[in-house]
Amino acid sequence: MLKRSCLCLLMLCCAQVSAAEELSWQSPAFIQQAFIAVALRNEYQAGAKPLRRWRQDVRVWLDHRVPDQTLHQALVEDHLRHLAAITGHPIHRVNNKADANVQLVFTRQETWAREAQELMGSEVDAALHGAVCLAGFDVNAGEIIRARVIIPVDQARMHGRLVACIVEELTQIMGLPNDSEAAYPSIFNDKSPEQILSPLDVVLLRLLYQPQLRPGMQEPEVRRVTEKILNRWREDGTIASAVGEARSGELYQRLAP
Repeated sequence: MLKRSCLCLLMLCCAQVSAAEELSWQSPAFIQQAFIAVALRNEYQAGAKPLRRWRQDVRVWLDHRVPDQTLHQALVEDHLRHLAAITGHPIHRVNNKADANVQLVFTRQETWAREAQELMGSEVDAALHGAVCLAGFDVNAGEIIRARVIIPVDQARMHGRLVACIVEELTQIMGLPNDSEAAYPSIFNDKSPEQILSPLDVVLLRLLYQPQLRPGMQEPEVRRVTEKILNRWREDGTIASAVGEARSGELYQRLAP
């Protein structure tokens, strides 16, 4: 069976936007375009891709190669619980590498390039320059079957992006691998200030794991299905309720002033 890999990374960037731009995320047409850009595109591969997501449970093993294990574990578990609540998909941490299909490595800057190559192959070389952290997943006929995340903790902290790395990379390996200016405000936009899930991100994640969408589905069918879902969600308040759902996450509560 053919397996394809996808890389996701967090870069450093910032921008100013208007209040009108910040509110436009609630439009079904805007959400659909953001979904297409984030779910059906790759950062380093041109052209449309099929829909990718997990069928099996997501089982995450934390590979600690630096101190602060307790903190890192707490941050990861907070986010995994939020992802599971939003998507309705089983996601949990495991204690053994053999039981995992996701390996999350906490390491240091001086070794992360070599370790990233060991985890993901030489294809990561082009992605490492300017990246703060990195993730990749393997796909079989649209089904995500394995993922790896690597975070050089000292580098991430130096840029104030440790939480952002945990949130973005673990979220992207759910099947939203691309960064795009079509999504705002969002962790999938390098120009957005978001470090935790925005209301738009909540909608994108929930949309990805709707039963009407299937791994391997092509863009024309994805557009037809998502248009119906999003129009219904606008009417029944699902889109508007994403504001509260974004703020209900344990990371939001942990980081709130």
